[in-house]
Amino acid sequence: MITINPSLNFDGNAEEAFNFYKTVFGGELKIMRYKEYPKDMKVAENEKEKIMHAALQLDKGNILMGGDFVASMEEKLLKGNNFSIVIQPKSKEEADTIFAKLSVGGKIIMPMQVAIWGDYFGMFKDKFGIEWQLNVTV
Repeated sequence: MITINPSLNFDGNAEEAFNFYKTVFGGELKIMRYKEYPKDMKVAENEKEKIMHAALQLDKGNILMGGDFVASMEEKLLKGNNFSIVIQPKSKEEADTIFAKLSVGGKIIMPMQVAIWGDYFGMFKDKFGIEWQLNVTV
């Protein structure tokens, strides 16, 4: 079954927010920082401790995800881009189909491809301005 989960974007306080959410919901929290990713990522030295990806694993496949926007990657937190919807299809084929259909008339941010963390991943804004991410664990 496909799961759909929220991903929340923060302006430097993602770690504080996720630690708080963990006290509310429980679950297992995994945090990955920008410094843990390839050196070719354009992240300023003073931003490398910020959170690239946080995942608070809850029950029944529910995950609250998110991270910090960083200025050195030309990201700026604005009302409306502080969240995205993450779909976790069962297969690469299903991800490709959903991506192709849902992105029609929208703007592709990252085409479906193997991401630096090893999953099959893509991201876009649909024609209504909603940001979507698709992630298939491979």
